[in-house]
Parts: sequence; C-alpha cells; structure tokens
Amino acid sequence: MADRSRVLVTGGAGFIGRRVVRALLAEGHEVTVADLRTFPDPAIRPAIREVTGDLCDPGVPEEAVRRDTDVIIHLAAVTSVLASVEDPAGTYRTNVDITARVLELARQNEVGTFLFASTNAVTGNVGSAVISEQTVLRPLTPYGATKAAAEMLIGSYASCHGIAGASLRFSNVYGPGMSHKDSFIARLMRAARDGAGVQVRGDGTMLRDVVHVDDIVQGLLLAWRAGHTGPLILGSGQTVSVNEMVATARQVTGAPIPAGHVPVPRGEMPAVVVDISAAKALGYQPAYDLASGMATVWPEFDPEHLQSPAAAVRA
Repeated sequence: MADRSRVLVTGGAGFIGRRVVRALLAEGHEVTVADLRTFPDPAIRPAIREVTGDLCDPGVPEEAVRRDTDVIIHLAAVTSVLASVEDPAGTYRTNVDITARVLELARQNEVGTFLFASTNAVTGNVGSAVISEQTVLRPLTPYGATKAAAEMLIGSYASCHGIAGASLRFSNVYGPGMSHKDSFIARLMRAARDGAGVQVRGDGTMLRDVVHVDDIVQGLLLAWRAGHTGPLILGSGQTVSVNEMVATARQVTGAPIPAGHVPVPRGEMPAVVVDISAAKALGYQPAYDLASGMATVWPEFDPEHLQSPAAAVRA
C-alpha cells in the first residue's frame, strides 16, 4: 500500500462501501466511487470522483477504471440469497459478468491490486464443520455460485497477468448504515422500533458468524497492506445462534420482540462457523462482540434517539 493511492470502489455508495470510502479518505487516498446511485453523504462528495451508472452498461466500467488506478475494491454485487434464487440470470450478470469486465479493464490499465468482496456461502453446506480458506467450494445457491465463479476469475488473472487478487470472504455483515437492509439484525431493529415481532427460520438454533462493518473495513485494509492474495475469511470468529441474536436485540433495545417460527427455506446453511486465524496472522482483530456491535446499530432505529436535538444536529 502506497502512502497515497488511487482507489476505485465499486458499490462505494452501499452499506459497506460508504464505510470503506470514509476510511480510505481518512488515510489520504484518492477515491473514485462507481455505483448505481450518488454517494449519500453530501459532505463527502466533493472529496471523491463519482461514476454514477450501471456497470453492466457500455462505457460505465471504462469510465470508472482509469489508467492511473492503483487498486480496485470490488463491492458491487447482488448480495441477497433470495434475490439470486428468484433471478439467477440477473445475479450472474451482476456478480460474474461485471467482475470479468472490471478485471479485464484492470489488466488493460495495469491496475496492481484487486480486492473482491466474496462470501463464505461459496462453500455451501458443511454442516457444523469449521470453514477455512481450504474448504472445498460447493455453493448451494446462485449467489454462492456466482461469488465462487468470480473468485476463480480473479485467481486466473492473478496467475496469468500478475494482478494481486484477494477474495475476502465476509460473514454476515451488520452495523451502522443498515437501516435499508433486509438482513436479520436489521429486521430485529425494525421490530424493536415498531413494537412488532420477527419470524425465525426453524427452531432458532441455526448458527451464524455475524461481523461488524468496521471490522470488515479493518480486515480489508489489512489484506491490502499485507499484499494478501487468494481467499481470506473475515468474520467475528464468534458463532451465535439466531435465538441468541433475538435475545441480544431484546437486551440492547429493551423491547420484547416476539419471535414466531417459519420453515427453513431451501439453500439455507444450518451453520456458518469460520476460522479467522489466517486474517489474525495479518493483524486482524475484531473489535465488536454481538452486544457492543448491536449497540452501534440501534440508535439509527430508536425513535427517542432520532428525535433528540443531538441526533438532529448529527443528521
């Protein structure tokens, strides 16, 4: 990592991308954001170069990847498992075709580093076994399959063209800025705000690794600094059940959050237990447990907090 690099962040106006962009600017890097929408924080916009448009459209990727680009952080993707099942062809276009196009532009423009947001869903159902970077890839859904395909493309460009390609396999990411998301922790926060309940798939014993967005940003920047190539798992290293998530949300919000139970849909992994030792060897150290992490999310949903004068000033 140079002291001042020119970095392209695809999907930079999204939930994770916004935090990545702010961290890059804080370190003094020049940042280009390519996204379907403009960056949501007007105070940040003057500090970045924006390319607004669909990376599937001709000309948009070419405008985003310039000759002087040093690093590409590729976050743009279909991230919903359910959406991938309902529209596998569209998911392929976004998650594979765009990745292939941006990789080829990286080769043509001599971009040195390509950091890719992947997922532990590339491994498919391994039961309760611990997932490591060596776990065989057997994805269950179009989402996992397209991420696995993109990982293989990145590996081939690293091998054939010398691009330092890293596929960062994120666990379930949560944190501030997720009010528009449909992930389970966001649903818990909305239920607490609205005095409503949540639907729990199965009996609530399903296991997940949920990781705070700021820990993901930390891990991504560490992987870049270390020149890491190949897959790297970024998670909290703490496995929690869905029932534990509900209980922690009740504790953090003070709301009862009634839980009903619905059948487990096809494609759901019963457990995601990850080994983050490779990331820790680079210096990665997650800062948040579930309770402290949820406490950073609740203020964006809490009506009393949002109505306070201090919140109005911050907004």
